[in-house]
Parts: sequence; C-alpha cells; structure tokens
Amino acid sequence: MSGASRRVQQILGPKPRKDSFQYTHLLHLCKTTDTIKKAHAQIVVGGHKQDPFIATKLIDSYANLGGPNLVHARQVFDNLSEPDVFSWNVVIKSYANAGPFAEALKAYDAMRWRGTAPNRYTFPFVLKASSAEGASKKGQVIHGHAVKCGLDLDLFVGNALVTFYAKCKDVQVSRKLFDEIPRRDVVSWNSMISGYTVNGFVDDAILLFCDMLRDEVAGGPDHATFVTILPAFAQVADIHAGYWIHGYIVKTGMRLDSAVGSGLISLYSNCGYVSMARAIFDKVSDRNVIVWNAIIRCHGTHGLALEALALFRQLVEAGLRPDGIVFLCLLSACSHAGLLEQGWHIFHSMETYGVAKSEAHYACIVDLLGRAGDMEQAVEFIQSMPIQPGKSVYGALLGACRIHKNMELAELAAEKLFVLDPDNAGRYVILAQMYEDAGRWQDAARVRKIVQEKEIKKPIGYSSVELESGHQKFGVNDETHLYTAQIFQTLLSLDRVMGKETHTQCDAFL
Repeated sequence: MSGASRRVQQILGPKPRKDSFQYTHLLHLCKTTDTIKKAHAQIVVGGHKQDPFIATKLIDSYANLGGPNLVHARQVFDNLSEPDVFSWNVVIKSYANAGPFAEALKAYDAMRWRGTAPNRYTFPFVLKASSAEGASKKGQVIHGHAVKCGLDLDLFVGNALVTFYAKCKDVQVSRKLFDEIPRRDVVSWNSMISGYTVNGFVDDAILLFCDMLRDEVAGGPDHATFVTILPAFAQVADIHAGYWIHGYIVKTGMRLDSAVGSGLISLYSNCGYVSMARAIFDKVSDRNVIVWNAIIRCHGTHGLALEALALFRQLVEAGLRPDGIVFLCLLSACSHAGLLEQGWHIFHSMETYGVAKSEAHYACIVDLLGRAGDMEQAVEFIQSMPIQPGKSVYGALLGACRIHKNMELAELAAEKLFVLDPDNAGRYVILAQMYEDAGRWQDAARVRKIVQEKEIKKPIGYSSVELESGHQKFGVNDETHLYTAQIFQTLLSLDRVMGKETHTQCDAFL
C-alpha cells in the first residue's frame, strides 16, 4: 500500500469490504448532483446505506459540490445509526470549509455528547470553523479538549492551533504554540509567518522567515511561504529580498501564478522598480483581478495615471470584471495626477460594471475635487452623497483645505472629524498647524491642549535604513540603539563640520 493510500485509510477509517469498492469508485466518477443521487439510490437499494465507509464517501461527494448539496450530505449522515469518528470528521470539515461555521461547532459538540472521541483530524477542522465564526472562547475550550486527548503536540493539531490563535489576533500565544511543536514542517512555519504578516508584525515575519531558511526545512520554502512573506517584504520595501525570491522561483522552476506574482509586483512597486513589476506582470500565467489591481496600483502610485488607465482598458478587454479595489486605484491615480475629467468618468462608470460605491470611492472624488481647488463643488458633492459621509470623506476635505488654506471650511471638516474619528491625533495636528500658519496662536494652543487633555497619542514616526545586518529603524532622539552615544557624537561632529563649511562659503561669497 502506498503512503497516499495509507493516509486516505487513516482519514476515512477501517479498511472497507471488497463489495464497497465498486460504490466508492462509482462515487469518485460522479461530478454532478444528479449522478451522485443515482449512485446514492444504488447504495440504498444494495442495502449499504449503513456502511460507514460508503456513507462517509457519499457525504464527502455531496459536500464537495457545496451549496444545497450540504443538505443532502447531512441527511445521509443523520440516517446513520452509529456514525464513527471519520463520518463526523467529514461533516465537520464540510461545514468548516463552506459554512455555516456554527454548524461545524454544533456537530463537534454532538459528537462528543454521543461519546465519540475526536482524533487528530477532528481538531484542525473544528478550529478552522471556530476562527471563521469568530468564536475565540469556543476555540480555547477546544484547545483544552486537545490537551486532554494528548493531541495538542500532534503536528496537524499544533499547526491548526497556531493558525487559530493568529486569526484571533493573539499572536503571542500563537508563537508560544509554534515553539512547542516538536518537529515542525513547512506548514508550521507558513502558519506562523502568515500570522505575523496578517497582524502587522512584519519585522517578526521577516525574522522568522530567515530562521526558516537557516533551519533548512525539508523541501525548503514553498509556494505558500512566498505568498505569506512577500507582503511583509513589500511593506519594508526590501529590494534584495525581492531579487532573492524572484531568483529562487526561477531556479526551482516554481510556477509564477497570480498569488506570488501579485506579491512580487507589489514589492517591486514599493521599491520604485516599475519596469520590473511590469516584467513580472507579463510573465504571470493566470492573471486575475488581484494581479491587475497590483500593476494598476503600481503605475498609479508612481504618477503614471495614463498608463494605469490604459491597463484598466486592457483588463476589460481581457474579459475580466473589475472590482472596487481596481476603481480605488484608478481614482487615486487620477486624483494625484490632476486628471479631473478622467476621474469623474471612472467614478460614474462603476455602475456599468455593477460595482457598488463605498465611502472610500466618494472620498477619492472629494480628494480629486479638493486637489483641483474646486472646494465649493467638493462640499456640494458631499451633501449629495446617497450614503452618510464618514471620516474618510471629511479627512479628504480637511487635507484639501490645508492645501488651499481654506480656514473656514477646515474648521467645519475638523468639527465633523473630532466626532467621527476622535482618537486620530493627525486630525488635530493638521488644524493646529493651519491655525499657526494663519497666526491664530491661541486657537492652535487650544487644539493642542485638547490633544493633551484627552491623552491622544500620535503614532511615532521613524526612519529605516538598510545595512548589511538588515533593516535598522530609528526615530527622533531615539536612544534605544546599542551604540547611541557614538551615533549622537558622530552627528554632533558632522554638525560642526557642516557649520564650518557654511561659514567658509559665506565668507568667500562676501
């Protein structure tokens, strides 16, 4: 028996009788609801509806088609007088994959209530349903069940727990469980890297990826590894990582599909390499809307609005249906390039493609009008919106007021923002700076005092420099570095040298 056959047998249960193979083979050939129903009828007539092996295959066949077929799958299961753990697993898996996720949790509870012990395949399915349902407390209880069963250190269960806690945004617990897995595989590493990336811990994701390479995981990084780590490298704009991953894909012959391709396009775009991003785009074998989004955003971000619009036309000609993100990228590109007419046309064409307008799309139009200096029309546009304008819309208006020094309108926009987005220090800072520019020092002091009284914290800005040892971050008056004293001493020396040079040049000029 091959390894794959043994794995299937482990999942599905005891070895079936010989007369069961004809039905399981028949079910394997069935690809539609009608054909499965015909096979189902033969199973019932043949007196095999209580055969756990055949019933499990029948449940799985219905469930794989999804939709209303889940009802048929559940009916087959409910007719079993003594379902075994493998039958329960297929039902839980079906709901965990397609929903309703709460039904997977109910099935798990019913299984335990009927005295059937879960196995190593049960927990990954039910934990997946718990995270999808947002049932973090329930997932923690299930974690406790796994511990009691002695399966918490099992590889399958351990990987599922790492993913569950990461999706629940409890990254510290996720990392603790990752470290406790005795023999990690590539899925373990991918799950933890993904958890860091999705939750915004990009530096930790990159460090863990480097640890993975040093650990020499069997088979090395795979397709899923690059899908999870590329967004992290794109965020820190690490061009060397982009070159390495790109080269690895070429050397190993890995298929450059839409998932990896869009990640590389975003990375090259954030590093300013538009031509490289376009080269990747041209090589992607299965260009979907996500890939088109990435390349359109790339051109729009770098001021190439006309090229972004041309790419949009190619997307439509390719027979793909644009989504809301495509239009956000186009509207942003038109706004920054000052293409007022084209922006309006794109905005109105959204209805043609059946794409609903969100607040973000309306905010782009406000930004478009504001940057063009048409503040009156921007206000009229906000007043005519069919949805309630939110913080994005008024934020765009406040930004335009700052550009064109419209103090009166800025105060109105800020008043709205202080209610809609009260903890965003940036809104207060913009208004205070506008007051200072206008010489209204008391008003500026009043706004800054509000920030202090409400204890609103502005996110600390920082700079990043790439060295041989990796990326180093530092902020204003940052004293956390190991060589802080030497750094500040060097800066003082440079300041004195620059001061002397300036005086020398001034004396020569005079």
